[in-house]
Amino acid sequence: MAGGAVASNVKAAGPALTRRQEIFSFALVASLFFAWGLSYGLIDVLNKKVVEHFGISKLQSTLLQVAYFGAYLVYSVPASLFASRFGYRAGILMGLSLYCAGALAFWPSAHFEKYYGFVISAFVIACGLATLETMANSFISVLGPPEGAAFRLNLAQSMNGLSAFLGPLIASKTFFSGKNANSLDALQWVYLAVACLGAALFVLFFFAKLPNITDADMEDQAESSGIVDERPVWQRKHTMFGFLTQLFYVGAQVSTASFVLFYLTETDGRTSAEASQMLSYLQITFMVARFASTPLLRFFNPCLVLAAYGTSCTVFSLMAALTGGKAGLAAFFLVFFSESVIYPTTFTLATSHLGRHTKRGAGILCMGVAGGSFFPSAQGAFADAKGTRISYIVPMLGFSACAFYGAGMYFYMRRQAKLIADNAVLAGPAVPVVADVNALEKEESIEKVEIEDTRLEAVSRV
Repeated sequence: MAGGAVASNVKAAGPALTRRQEIFSFALVASLFFAWGLSYGLIDVLNKKVVEHFGISKLQSTLLQVAYFGAYLVYSVPASLFASRFGYRAGILMGLSLYCAGALAFWPSAHFEKYYGFVISAFVIACGLATLETMANSFISVLGPPEGAAFRLNLAQSMNGLSAFLGPLIASKTFFSGKNANSLDALQWVYLAVACLGAALFVLFFFAKLPNITDADMEDQAESSGIVDERPVWQRKHTMFGFLTQLFYVGAQVSTASFVLFYLTETDGRTSAEASQMLSYLQITFMVARFASTPLLRFFNPCLVLAAYGTSCTVFSLMAALTGGKAGLAAFFLVFFSESVIYPTTFTLATSHLGRHTKRGAGILCMGVAGGSFFPSAQGAFADAKGTRISYIVPMLGFSACAFYGAGMYFYMRRQAKLIADNAVLAGPAVPVVADVNALEKEESIEKVEIEDTRLEAVSRV
């Protein structure tokens, strides 16, 4: 059951593509994950830089994360509605425009040394990234048969892991080295380069031709898989629980990375530059783990992979909170390894079987990235009060949600497969099989009521 799909050999959504066209479209959209990862990799080191430069508390510094990840809560659903109206390509161009504008805004913020300028810049660039993630995650998921969705998205997001490693490495060589240790000059040039990357991608997508995958195409794909569900997206339990899982997971992931530098400088005696470089090694681990773990989704049920990796993150976050020093650092390497496939696997599971609601569902799932806006604040307050090491109890709680969702989705997917199989037997081999999920759930509700009535009648007789 690769990719979490109920059915196999289901047609891809949208127009028929040659293998070459499919690979080109995949590679082009995957390049967006590089832009996202680079910005994300820089924000954690920027957090440490502003604490030192402006002399603010750890809790105050998390306002950057609140702005950066809060933008996903504000902008993801509008971006999905824009995509439904104008298509994926127009949405990508809008996202890249905001990405460039936000990156350029860091220049005057650093020049005038205004902390709230950094906060506003982070919000604008993140609005662009929220748009790009909504477009790219959804597009990759439907660019091919649904049973391969988890594999495709994990492979595309490996680009994210590559650039997330480069971000802290670049920052460690520029933000804290030499004369830049006490100034913000290097930061201006780094974000100018980020803006240039965004502009280059804008030009590329402006002239490139992407297949136009419409809501009707995705509805046809859902029907061909044997599922018809007319309920609006907010009534799909697997999607809404997926949103909550993303909210807790991203919050835990962001919070873990945001305080690594403080953890290493306080418990392991490292300098800020050394800690930043160690963060880049942790991101390398994340990148390698994503490449290494993605093939597992070809051979193992993605629900079980998600549950196993979520459990691993939970256990080793607790280990980091209770130890410190080299043992804590080893625990972080295992946490970053285990984080590798959680986000894209949750995304594909939660947006499966949505049909024409796929783009809107993608927007809701990307809203879950907003968890990165409040988890760091909670951990920052905990760290200021009790210490950075023990504050890793906070992300541990977030990671546990992934383990529960993976286990729950395993039974949900088995139930979906049984519904289709039962309908196939009733319909016969010559009749197309389409399971009306809404009707079947109503039948189950009626059966439950009848059972309850029988039970009450028996009790009344007694």
